Amino acid sequence: MSGPAHPGPAATRRHHLGGDRVLGFAVLSVSDTHTEDDDPSGHLARDLLAQGGHEVRHYGLVANSVADVRDRLDPWLAEPAVEAAVTVGGTGVSSRDLTVNALEAMGGRKLEGFGEIYRTVSYAEVGALAIISRASLFLVRNKPVFALPGSERAVRTAIEKLILPAAIHLVEELER
Repeated sequence: MSGPAHPGPAATRRHHLGGDRVLGFAVLSVSDTHTEDDDPSGHLARDLLAQGGHEVRHYGLVANSVADVRDRLDPWLAEPAVEAAVTVGGTGVSSRDLTVNALEAMGGRKLEGFGEIYRTVSYAEVGALAIISRASLFLVRNKPVFALPGSERAVRTAIEKLILPAAIHLVEELER
């Protein structure tokens, strides 16, 4: 006699990772060289989140400045309809890469794991250069803010392999 039926891997994954809920996202690109009209990585982030079934409620681009990141992102995160955010760019090691610094200055609480897993996945794609990324996940206003590198490859990797599979569950845990 066989034991009780267990849900298949897809059903289990769906339950544990949040199901079909639509999240409201904000996307903020951080760049000294692009504009909102010429921002392939920011546009890709918006497209991938929408293709993943979520709504992008805000999009913008600011210069690599702690004040500019804070001033644009903070009001968005104050809105109940914005449940998560993605920043694109400003996560490298140069003196102008200030996104992580801005999220820390906003009182963000860093969640370990995202950056490490991102760098592991990225290592398989780009090799040792993965170590110079400061990709991170912060909780700001008790909402997840994913700080991604500015390349299109990095945005695609992070959103498809990490953010879309886990964001709903993360948001639901934060709401408990």
